[in-house]
Amino acid sequence: MAGWKPALQSMQVGNQDRRTLSEINVTPLVDVMLVLLIIFMVTAPMMQQGIEVNLPQATAKALESKEEKLILTITRNKEIYLNKRRFELEGLRHKLKALYRNRSDKEIYLRADSNVAYGFVVRTMAEIKEAGIEQLAMITEPYGEQR
Repeated sequence: MAGWKPALQSMQVGNQDRRTLSEINVTPLVDVMLVLLIIFMVTAPMMQQGIEVNLPQATAKALESKEEKLILTITRNKEIYLNKRRFELEGLRHKLKALYRNRSDKEIYLRADSNVAYGFVVRTMAEIKEAGIEQLAMITEPYGEQR
């Protein structure tokens, strides 16, 4: 039996040194989260929708909207876009009449670059009115904010 005693001690020593590892290694998780954070921080400014225009500044309050409205954008080069689709000023009235024929709300939002001639904006507004749209809302930036 003398041979069994050292064998038992070696087995006990082996069992005492072995522990179960119950800690989760979060380092790879933190690395992945930091990479995702950087990706989102870089891409978030690019997610702005619409056509880039330099809006005039105003102190008026923002309007609350119940549903998505059509946005008419006039760029610095006098290009007209209706929700990202380009139109010419001459055909705008007929297109707006067709779009608003079956709509209950006769409202449109106008975004015009601050560098566009006033006369061109007024001509566009006249085309909108001739199309039978009853309400025209102007989109501006809050006073003091400049991109």
